[in-house]
Parts: sequence; C-alpha cells; structure tokens
Amino acid sequence: MTTVAPSTTDLAARLDRQVPAVEVRDLRKTFRRRDRKAGRFARKRPWPALADVTFTIARGECVAILGQNGSGKSTLVRLLSTLLIDDGGEARIFGHDAFKEAATIRRLVNRVSVEASFFKKMSAAENLSYAARFYGMTPRQTRTAIPEILGEVGFPPDRRGEAMENLSRGMQQKVALARALLTSPVLLLLDEPTTGLDPRSKLEVQDFIRKVRGEHDATILLCTHDMAEAESLADRIGLLDRGRLLFLEPVEDVKRRFGVATLEEAFFAATGREFEEENGDDEYREVFA
Repeated sequence: MTTVAPSTTDLAARLDRQVPAVEVRDLRKTFRRRDRKAGRFARKRPWPALADVTFTIARGECVAILGQNGSGKSTLVRLLSTLLIDDGGEARIFGHDAFKEAATIRRLVNRVSVEASFFKKMSAAENLSYAARFYGMTPRQTRTAIPEILGEVGFPPDRRGEAMENLSRGMQQKVALARALLTSPVLLLLDEPTTGLDPRSKLEVQDFIRKVRGEHDATILLCTHDMAEAESLADRIGLLDRGRLLFLEPVEDVKRRFGVATLEEAFFAATGREFEEENGDDEYREVFA
C-alpha cells in the first residue's frame, strides 16, 4: 500500500482502541427552504435535515447509511467532517469533540463525496501532490505513493498528467477516492463514492475499500443509494428517512425485523414508500438554490 503521512500515522497509533470510532447523540441540523409548491417567492420554512440522530460505530467497523434524496445523508457526513455547524446534540470522533476540536478531527478523517472539488486546470497527479503536502507527506514519499494509489483505484497511467477539467465524472471520482485514501485516514467518510463509475470501476473501488479497511484498520461510514453495495461492504446498515435514523442493524436482522427478503422491501416496510435512486446532492441544492 501507499506511504502514509507520519503525522496521521502517529496520531492514529495514540488513539484508545476501546473508544468508539464515532459516537453521535441527539444530533440535529435545521435548514430553511421554500416549499416548492408555494412558488419561488414563498417564505422559507425550517426544515430538519437531521432530527435527534443517535448511533455508535466501533473502530474498524464499516457502517452503511441508506436514504433517498434529502434524507440527511450528506448533512451527516458534512457535520462529522467539520464542514457544517450543528444545531444541537453531540458528535465525537475517537473521543474527540467533532465541533470543538476541528483541527484534530481533520487529521483523523477524510471524505469522498459525489461533488468532489479539484483544481480543474491541474492534473490528477498534481492535485494529489498538493493534498499530500497538506497532510505532511514529503516529495520523496509522494513520488512513490501517488502512482501506487492511482493504480489501486484503476486510474489509467496515460491520463495522470491530463487536466481534471478534461476528465469524465467517473474518472474524477477515482481521483477523489485516491486523494482521500492517500493518507490512510483512520475514519473514512464516503458519500456516494461510486456514483458515476462504470460497473468495472465500481467493483475496483469497492475492492479497494475492503483492502484499505483490512490493511489499515480504517473505520468506514458509507452513505449510498446502492443497496447491493451497502450489503456487500457493511457490517451494519442504517436507514435515514426525512432526517431520522429508523434503524442501524446487521442486514439479516433488518430483514428479520420486517419479515422481508430484500433491503428494498425493508425500506418500503419502514417508510411506506418505494426506494428511489439518488440524483446527486439534492438536499443541498434545494436549500441553497
């Protein structure tokens, strides 16, 4: 595997293995948005993106959170990665307060999202080099690590020097995953990590997620609309619906609870609605449009 940043490795080694990787208690976040049916000039109303969400993730565990557009998945990931301010409740990462110890949290966490951003004029290798230096890796380390990590996620060698703006969404998503995994984070927050990838690339990324978890003791929170992906990768599966976490259990326990054969049937039993596929980060487009 790739060479990792010494600062990240040292911090991970000092973590108490008995402390849960993630502890969330009564977490709340409210936005204001317009009622689409009331017209463009209607007054914005409070909208609970997360409502008293509580769960725990053990170190080394992979947990998947399913949910439809606007269910709160991306809000949860942004809160845990210190990109949003909470409206109440508590979140701790390896015992550290996610809202009061942001600098420490950012050394422990890496995030891959469906709307990953880059320096568009720079190449994949240049973007990764910039990120690696930010995390304390030396030029000598990155010369070896960057080609290795790009190879692991299936990024073609002949396109590593090409500007990001010329790459497809799927190719950019591979670079986003490589950037997040370059420093071997202790907690990996994956928000639709395989969106836009072709079937073969999706399988390559899923295999690599398993490899990172196995070789580096990484804890993973995976937010996805892909039920097969969730069932394949996760120890436990949760369902966020309209900001509320309805359950978080091993998949077989979920099926037994609702007396069904599939996760899709369990979703219908829990919510009374069919599961619809995601079309990007709608909960944010709706709020800030």
